[in-house]
Amino acid sequence: MSSLIGQRAPDFTAQTVMENDEIKEINLHDYLDGDCGLIFFYPLDFTFVCPSEIIAFSNRMDKFKALGTKVLGVSVDSQFSHYAWRNTSPNDGGIGKINFPLVADLTKQISTDYGVLIEGAGVALRGSFLIDKAGNIRHYVINDLPLGRNVDESIRMVEALQFHEEHGEVCPAGWNKGDDGMTASADGVASYLEGHADGL
Repeated sequence: MSSLIGQRAPDFTAQTVMENDEIKEINLHDYLDGDCGLIFFYPLDFTFVCPSEIIAFSNRMDKFKALGTKVLGVSVDSQFSHYAWRNTSPNDGGIGKINFPLVADLTKQISTDYGVLIEGAGVALRGSFLIDKAGNIRHYVINDLPLGRNVDESIRMVEALQFHEEHGEVCPAGWNKGDDGMTASADGVASYLEGHADGL
């Protein structure tokens, strides 16, 4: 698979269950409407690792919203399966009333376009894609099915992207919001490492 970094995020129009349980068709780039986006793929509704990830994203939606970032979950399930899962209590294997939309990818075309579909299995790997305000992919990570993702790392990457866009500096290893950035030059890296190398 060729890298999607720097490329326009593959567009799609698909049936989606919204935060208020409304089922409607949305278009990705129309929905983002100039905001940052975080699209994450997961294998299937009513499974095992997936609800822990989805609830973790939902629990952090105030943070994503404060960062001006819209979140979309995508799987190969139908909108009706998404709706049923949202309306099943976590105590009974559901996800409850989560705070972001779930996109139906029954044709598997979205998962294919993002390079996460497992051939033969017909489900997506755990891919997360950060889209900037111009609609371009700036970061992605893909986990195998047994490996749940770190939602706080997704937030850190949004913060890093926004820091770079605002200040023009780059984010060194382990950068967190409030840390120093680095000027992207020989002098910049020398200056940064002089004061930070021991802590890396």
